[in-house]
Parts: sequence; structure tokens; C-alpha cells
Amino acid sequence: MATAISEKAGVKAEHEPVIGLEVHVQLLTQSKAFCSCSTRFGDPPNSNTCPVCLGLPGALPVLNREAVSMAMKAAMALGCAINSRSRFARKNYFYPDLPKGYQISQYEEPLAERGWLEIEVNGARRRIGITRVHMEEDAGKSLHEGFADSDTKSYIDLNRSGVPLIEIVSEPDLRSPEEAYDYLTRLRTLMLYLGVSDCNMEEGSLRCDANVSVRPADSPDFGVKTEVKNLNSFKFLQRALAYEIERQIRVLEHGGAIEQETRLWDSREQKTFGMRSKEFAHDYRYFPEPDLAPLEVSEAWKEEVRRSLPELPESRRHRLMAQYALPAYDATQLTSSRELADFFEATAKTSGESKLAANWILSELLYLLGEAGRAISESPVSPSHLAELIRLISGGTLSGKMGKEVLAQMFRSGQPASAVTAERGLEQITDQEKIAAVVREIIAAHPQQAEQYRKGKTATLGWFVGQVMKATRGQANPQAAQETLKKELG
Repeated sequence: MATAISEKAGVKAEHEPVIGLEVHVQLLTQSKAFCSCSTRFGDPPNSNTCPVCLGLPGALPVLNREAVSMAMKAAMALGCAINSRSRFARKNYFYPDLPKGYQISQYEEPLAERGWLEIEVNGARRRIGITRVHMEEDAGKSLHEGFADSDTKSYIDLNRSGVPLIEIVSEPDLRSPEEAYDYLTRLRTLMLYLGVSDCNMEEGSLRCDANVSVRPADSPDFGVKTEVKNLNSFKFLQRALAYEIERQIRVLEHGGAIEQETRLWDSREQKTFGMRSKEFAHDYRYFPEPDLAPLEVSEAWKEEVRRSLPELPESRRHRLMAQYALPAYDATQLTSSRELADFFEATAKTSGESKLAANWILSELLYLLGEAGRAISESPVSPSHLAELIRLISGGTLSGKMGKEVLAQMFRSGQPASAVTAERGLEQITDQEKIAAVVREIIAAHPQQAEQYRKGKTATLGWFVGQVMKATRGQANPQAAQETLKKELG
């Protein structure tokens, strides 16, 4: 049984939240679920439509095989069992952007069931159950213009209508907004690794609804739940759940009852508000889709999809720790995206310096990319160029400080490290005689400070090192400069 949330987390210890998430993931196919229309985002409104996705009389759907393969890939990565036989159903409801008056979805016979996803919050790891992964088509999009009632205009864009989705339904195993945040973060990372979705929340490729209830701590029974919609960012998810949990607790403490309803998150007001009473399955009048035969998935098809699975984030994290002797934190950060992990491995193998590669990628390179608003896949510094820079640093040609300067120039120009170093004359001075000559000049020019050091004021040594670095424009090897100063001042 889960431990009750503490006062510190903003929830009173006598109450325990119970959260389940329903996550819609848009599949990264070129065409829609049941027709050949493009799924490309940003095209002119209603330009990617045909009689099938417009729901015109006589038009018949044809299932997109690639969408099924992507859905299976996602389900397998979540440890789900793929059902050999699944069936599409009509989910009937009226909404302006649903042209057919129903949505083709799966209900009693989903594609996959009984999986899990492991999360970690405050050092505690545990599995969250996945109830099912089923396929369905997306609805269109309503666009609203104006604020005053008399000036408000609404438009319908049906480009998104019929785009293939999977819905990933978790068990009610989450016990805090922080756990829900971690679950959604890991789920998104997994979908990106698989290449089944771009998971762009701003474009609607990843959408999340949450079912929330509270119950007395240690109670085996669930409370009455509400569904919270409009959670279009990870930040909004966490805030909406925290607010809704507190709201339900306040209602119960004042002797009220929770109504089973659908609520929306208002990001401006930072609160949820009631939208409609919560629908039940019978409200949708599900029945088998008469225009689509049951979906039969052969063992050969399953095996084909299973062989296409990449190395998944969790197993890759453990491998990076073992193969490259990385600490858990570095491995976790590097496996937050498949592209970042690929970049690290290419850099580490070429440079032969895995820890330095991790440090330079996670600190300096990601900082420069963040400043430029670029992803790792858009880095002007290639893994081979970064590896060259790391070799120059580990070999003593460049100091760490020089390396940062060189990397910044590499980022701006796209040049390799050796070209930038030669062009700017930044090679580190390691020649003992050259350093000794500079040291003797500085000691001769500052007899008072030299005398202070000889009388026991050893902190003066740091000042002398700074003078050497200044005189050599930062090119002297700091350790060699310090040792030479000790010798000459001694």
C-alpha cells in the first residue's frame, strides 16, 4: 500500500491522492489512420481532407498498416501483451470538429493490455501499471476568435481529423503530482526513442487527461474521481493535479461530496473548473465498426516489430554506467533523448575520454545549444570535432579555460578545434623553460610580494599564479606554473 503524502508535499497526511493518466500520442505516420491524406502539421486549414476523413456518405475506411506497427512497438516497449485479435468500434458523440458524428476507436477488444512503466521520485523506484494501449483516430480542431460574445467567431480545421493516435491508459497507481510528472516525462522519452511520435505538446502530438480522487490514508477503497482536461504542458499537469487534490480535500473536510465530472485547467486562473458531468462508457453507445474487419496480428508480424525495437532508455542508462564508468546522474541525463545518447557515445568512442565527453556535453555544449535555441541534432559542433577538442585538453595542449573559449568559437564557426586553436594561438604552454622565464620576470618585478611569500604568507602563491596566467594570456599550464613558482621563490 502506498504511503500517504506528507504535509510537506502540500497534501494533508490523512488523505491520499489516487491518480491515473490517459495519454494520447499522435503516431508519426505520413498518412492518416484510415485514408491516404497527409498528416503534415501547419498546412492550410482543411487542405488535408478527403471523403473518408470528412465522413461523407459511401466513403469506406482502410486501416493504415504502419500505424498498427507503430502502436505495437509502443505497446511492446511498455511491456504490454499484444492481442492477436482486436477490434475497432464506433464511439458516438457530437462535437463540431467530429465530422462523422462518431470516432473510430477501440473499446472492448484493444490492441494491447497489461503493461508497466517504471518511475523514480525522491530516490524511490516503482512500477506504474498500464491498463491498455488502444488505437483510435483524432478529431479535428476548433479555432475561436474574439472575446466579446457578439464578436466571437469559431472555425473548424479538419486537417487533424483521422490522424492516428494511441491512447495509453495507466492504472490508478500514481500517488502525487510529482509521480505523474515523472511518469509523463518517462513516457514521452520512451515514445521519442521508439520514433513513433514527435511528442510535440504545442502541436497536440502529446495530450494528457488525468483522473484524480482522494481517499482516507490506508483506505482500500477509491474515492469519487474527476477527470481534468486541457493539460497541454508538463508544468500545467503538475499544477492542475496539486490544485485539484487540494480542492477535493477542502470539499470533503467541509462535509461536501465530490461530483464525478470533467473539469478543465485554467492556466491563467491557476485552477480547475467544472465543464460537464463525467460521461460513462454507455453514454458513447459503443458498437463494433461495421466497415472494418477485426484486426488480426500474426506472430510473424509481432516478431517483425519486436526486432525493430531500439535499445530502450532504461537499459541504455545501465549500459552507459557499466561501459563508460559514468555516474548514475550523468547516464540519466545523457539518455534523456536518443539523439543526446548517440552524440555522447560517438564522442566518447572517438576521444577515448568518456567522463570528459559527458562533462563537456552536459555542461558547455548543452549550454550553448540552449542559448541558441537548438536541439542536439542541430549542433554545429559534431561529435568528432568535440572529441578532437577533448583530446587537446586531456593531452595538455589546451587548458579547460581555453577549451571553453575554443568550443564557443567552434560553435559559431563550425571549424574543428585544431583550426580554431592554431588561428588564435591558444596552445597551452607546457615548456618548463618558457614558464620559468616568465616566472623569473614576474618575481623580479614584484619583490615585495616575493618577500611576503618567503616570510610565510603562502596565500601570495595564488596571486603569483594569476600573474603568470595573465602574462601568458592564460596559456601557461597552471600546475606547471605553480610548481615553477614554488621552486623559484623557495
